[in-house]
Amino acid sequence: MPDTYSTPVGEPQHRPPRRPADARSAVRRVVAERCRARHLPLDAEAMDDALLVTSELTTNAILHGGGITGFDVDVDSAGVRVSVSDRSTDLPVAQAPPPGRPGRHGRGWPIVCRLSRSVDVSELPCGGKRITAVVPLG
Repeated sequence: MPDTYSTPVGEPQHRPPRRPADARSAVRRVVAERCRARHLPLDAEAMDDALLVTSELTTNAILHGGGITGFDVDVDSAGVRVSVSDRSTDLPVAQAPPPGRPGRHGRGWPIVCRLSRSVDVSELPCGGKRITAVVPLG
């Protein structure tokens, strides 16, 4: 059974991160611990990719999903598995910038898809969705 850093909602000591920076800190810590304990390789670029995917998923949950309702990170031979839950049932989409305006939004989802080995979006039984991305270790 994989070790998981889990932040279930409703337990005060395990609240989901409120900011992307908090989520990145959790990923940094858990990934370092798990890789060290399991003697798994982790290069700086793989860690950067996992942190960027974490940042994009949590930012999207805050901006478009009504907030972060759950957060998990795990490491196994497939890579770094980051799951972010939010209140919205809307599926993520890449948005083109308006004509004549440089895009400042809509680039996060393509980044998540490009950096991840796999991405899964699932509906939650009590409403909302969970997005799980697996980022290769290197």
